[in-house]
Formats: sequence, C-alpha cells, structure tokens
Amino acid sequence: MLNNFQRVQAFSEALPFIQSFSGTTMVIKYGGSTMKDSKLRSRVIEDILFLFCIGIRPVLVHGGGPMINSWLSRLDIEPKFKDGIRITDKSTMEVVEMVLSGRVNKDLVTLFNQRNVNAIGLSGKDGNLIGVRKMFNQEDNYVGTVNYINTQIIELLLNNGYIPVIASIGADSQGSSYNINADTVAGALASSLKAEKLILLTDTHGIMHDIDDLNTLIKRINVVQAEKLKKNKVISGGMIPKVECCIKALQNSVSSAHIINGQVEHSLLLEILTNEGIGSMLTLD
Repeated sequence: MLNNFQRVQAFSEALPFIQSFSGTTMVIKYGGSTMKDSKLRSRVIEDILFLFCIGIRPVLVHGGGPMINSWLSRLDIEPKFKDGIRITDKSTMEVVEMVLSGRVNKDLVTLFNQRNVNAIGLSGKDGNLIGVRKMFNQEDNYVGTVNYINTQIIELLLNNGYIPVIASIGADSQGSSYNINADTVAGALASSLKAEKLILLTDTHGIMHDIDDLNTLIKRINVVQAEKLKKNKVISGGMIPKVECCIKALQNSVSSAHIINGQVEHSLLLEILTNEGIGSMLTLD
C-alpha cells in the first residue's frame, strides 16, 4: 500500500507525461492470454479509460487467439501457424470472423460502455476501414495483409469522443473476408493516424536476449539494433511480426512503439506515465 508521500510522488512523476501526451492519439493492440482473465481484462479497460480521461485519444485493436483456438478445438479444426502468423483456410476463417467480430469485439465494447464511456466496435470491413490483399499465393488461405487504411471513420469517432474498438478482420476488393495479424493492423492504423505511440499488449515482457530471464529485458532499442537482433535470431517466432510492425510504424511518423506484458496489472500506465517504463520501447534512432 502506498503511503501519502509515495502517492504524491507517483502523481508528480506522471504529470509531465500527462501534459505531453494529452490530445495525442495512441493505438493499443490487445491480445494473448490476458484476454481470457476477466480480472486482467477489466484492469486493461480501466487503464485505457484513465488515458481517455486525461485527454489521450486511444484506439484499441484486438486479436483473440486463445478464444479462436478454443472454438477451433470444439469444431475439431487444428490451428496452424507460420512465423507467428495464423494459417487460415475457409472453414477456419468463418470461425475467426465469428469470434473476433462477434464475441470478442462486443465483449470489449460492453466493458467500456458499462463504465459510462462510449465505445464503438468495428471490424476492418466496416466503413471500408481496412483494405486487404492476400498474403500467401495459395487458393484456400485467407490470411491477408493491409493494403490500405481508411482513417475517416476512426477520425470521426475520435473527434466525437468515442473509443474505437477494432477487430483484425478485413476484406479484399471482391468482398472476401481475411484474417490479418492484429499487430500488423495496429501498426498500419498507427501509421495512418500519425499516432504518438503504438503499444502492443502481449504475453511477454518485451524484447529479451533470453526469454527465460527477465533481467535480459531490453528497455530501449532503436531500429538498427532491432534489425540486428532479428538477423541473429534473438528476435524470433511470434516476436517477429510484432517488431516488424513496430519498425514500419516508426518509419511512418509514429514517435515510439512499445511491446509490454499485458499480464502485469497497470502495465499500460506504467509504460506510458513513468520514467522507468515496464517493457521495451522502440524508436527510430
């Protein structure tokens, strides 16, 4: 329990960040096992609401891998991945869209609305928000990558005091649905909105030299250093698309990108509003 001095010290430390970031847009990607824990889920929503109340304009992009896998298991469909990206055939795509655009998206929107802040749930198909092109040259593979972002509807919502909650589904020019990696969607949105920050809430503490040793967490890293770690296989597996989308966002006017552990309570606030931070912050230089 914080004593009075510690409380004042915490507010004092946060104040310059609040003054600096008020009025800016931040794109937050939420996914992983933290979405299954109702207590942690509520904490994340409350942290985003705190940011909203101090004048930050949050945009929430979500995945839902554990929930998708649960539904695929019920239907005897085996999940498959390549370099951290879900391989999605037509039957899997139907489940992905049902879970992300339906159950997960509306559950998150409800959590915001219950706290008297209006959120609106969208997928990339709504308002022609996310245009998609096919990622792999295979007939029965509905994995897409972002072709374009139409920010008009997002700006409209932000300018009128709403929190956009976006499922990482999009459509191609023929109207076919595609699954897009949520990190990629968040990065593309951050770039298009010229966001102050891109923040990836994940199951890991950030970029580490040794994933089993928290002491090897890299708290500050630039693009050149990140590329070197990727080349040396320190950054591998599911961390690859996370780091790649961060780098791309930084190269497109996003000021900083962050990879943090959403399983740590209030990790979002600790990363944004303290000097020390809690995860890995990536910058261009």
